[in-house]
Amino acid sequence: DQEALHVKMADEAYLVGEAPPHDSYLNMENILKAAKASGAEAIHPGYGFVSENAEFARLCVESGICFIGPDPDVIEKMGDKLKSRKLARKAGVPVLPGTDDAVANEHAAGKAWELGFPLMVKAAEGGGGIGIHIIENQEELMPLIERTRQVAESAFGSGRLFFERYLKDASHIEVQLIGDEHGNLIHLFERDCSVQRRNQKLVEETPSSAKLTPRLRKRVSSLAVKLGKYMGYTSTGTVEFLVSADGSVYFLEMNTRLQVEHGVTELVTGLDLVELQIRVAAGQELPMCQKDVSVNGHAIEVRVYPEDPETFMPDAGDITDLHEPEGENIRVDSALCNGYTVGLDYEPLMAKVMAWGEDRDQAIKTLQRALLELRVEGVKCNVPLLRDILATKEFAAATYHTGSMPVWINEFQVRAQKKCANGKMHKNGKNGHGNGHDSDERSIAAAIGVSLAMAMKSAQPVTAAAAYNPWRVYGRREQLLSRTLGNRGWR
Repeated sequence: DQEALHVKMADEAYLVGEAPPHDSYLNMENILKAAKASGAEAIHPGYGFVSENAEFARLCVESGICFIGPDPDVIEKMGDKLKSRKLARKAGVPVLPGTDDAVANEHAAGKAWELGFPLMVKAAEGGGGIGIHIIENQEELMPLIERTRQVAESAFGSGRLFFERYLKDASHIEVQLIGDEHGNLIHLFERDCSVQRRNQKLVEETPSSAKLTPRLRKRVSSLAVKLGKYMGYTSTGTVEFLVSADGSVYFLEMNTRLQVEHGVTELVTGLDLVELQIRVAAGQELPMCQKDVSVNGHAIEVRVYPEDPETFMPDAGDITDLHEPEGENIRVDSALCNGYTVGLDYEPLMAKVMAWGEDRDQAIKTLQRALLELRVEGVKCNVPLLRDILATKEFAAATYHTGSMPVWINEFQVRAQKKCANGKMHKNGKNGHGNGHDSDERSIAAAIGVSLAMAMKSAQPVTAAAAYNPWRVYGRREQLLSRTLGNRGWR
């Protein structure tokens, strides 16, 4: 990433090793050497790599460098999923039925029958959706255990596994916490992260008021604070829950770092979570209490990945043309630029596109328009898939859950096959689902046609001197979107 935008714009940049993660951003010795060489007093670990590594946090403390995060002992306890389940139970937070200890192969069949199918097999040291599989029946048991164990050993250096009951059609709700070293700990409300593929989040939104009742939202936040206070938690952290269709709440895990999706919380609270992290790490007291924090409006985030939107195969290469959406109530977090090389060495996330609205419907509309404006050439990305997700009736009605994505993908594929059978294959060979920004004369003609039609209806001639009217601009844009997107009844 030596040519990345953040490296070029930094006042100073230090090489921490070659591209492979174990030689660079997982190389704790090299990171600390760079910190000392730069004279840094603190290290912000971000997310991923060593952000939840208790050993690295301890090495920072021993080296006289402030680790911007929670106490190393808390990181260690929450990083072990078996330990965290036991601690949550002790704190009075409900957990899903499961095994209290690691499952050995010879005991797997008996433990599985005790728990019942379907069940989840998980890596005890896992994270980021890696090392998790659903086991539907006895025949799948041993093959998936072996597969999960291999992945866990490769990714986390430990093959310890445990079982947990699979909760079908649940919502994945997480609560943002922040605490200081003076005993203050508050929540910054919840986020709904139920749109997932391969156990990894694609869409996040806050608040979840369209799905959860006020009473249930309060219960989820109270349970998160209860666990945080029991742990003596400091810095930012996120407690994740599964909420069943009948309103039952179960602890899933706690992430002892800044979440990828923290931006949507910032949009609705007006707080800068990274600034708060740094202030807390410096020993300052939180500048607000629980009653001072409120939710203003609604925010949604989508994650843009470099992959074919139909086959989901990863892509890599150089970005040849980039246009990121701009405008009021839109936020894009990325390090992309023209010439940027999207590689395969690190986390493939290209960008986070966020939209804020006074209400949920407005946020969805703004985000759809932002995705239409996003142009990435040279590397395939999943923007068409994200637009399709936002356009589903389940997402519009906030009735989606963790099992919705496989159903949607099947529906999208069937629809694409019908288009192909009817001879409506897009010229890029992707049924209109390439990057969504290939030169298409028909789209250009449609845009010109809409503009001319609206101009003819207007009492004013189309001239540069015509007074700017934001309502007219909005109306024309809506007309164009309705023609390019088709039926927009999902609004």
